[in-house]
Amino acid sequence: MDKLTSFQPVLPKTPRVLILGSMPGKKSLEKQEYYGNPRNQFWSILFTLFQEQVITNYMQKLHFCKKHGIALWDTVGSCYREGSLDANIKDETPNDIPALIEAYPSIKLIACNGGKSYQMLNKYFRSELLASVDIVKLPSTSPIPGRYTKSFTEKVEEWKVILDYIDK
Repeated sequence: MDKLTSFQPVLPKTPRVLILGSMPGKKSLEKQEYYGNPRNQFWSILFTLFQEQVITNYMQKLHFCKKHGIALWDTVGSCYREGSLDANIKDETPNDIPALIEAYPSIKLIACNGGKSYQMLNKYFRSELLASVDIVKLPSTSPIPGRYTKSFTEKVEEWKVILDYIDK
């Protein structure tokens, strides 16, 4: 089993919200794109929140995030994992989230995309981040069905919290 490495963060000049995944899935790693699995609902949820047309070009998606003050990264910097399931993450090394928050004090919200991201953030950094940012666990946008899968509409409703932190 090869060691997997997550991507570099996507950072606007003045990010307001940091969306953290756990570790990119197999398809995303192959494409070298955040949320690169076409079945992942991440991009559809974001475009719905901002009431904008869905963009398919990856560079334009990243521009969209930057334009809205949204930074993207993952809680796990590297790990071993069979397949794409978060439950299979082993021997993880976290990304240095506190250093990113310190470098970008404009970030006021960390939005964890799913339970594993939230769990890892708490495991490694929660106490260091509590004073400077709000942290929220949002329903996963992953296409992998789980016990607590919500409908697209329910996910959009919960993800609306990020709009409170963004200058629109």
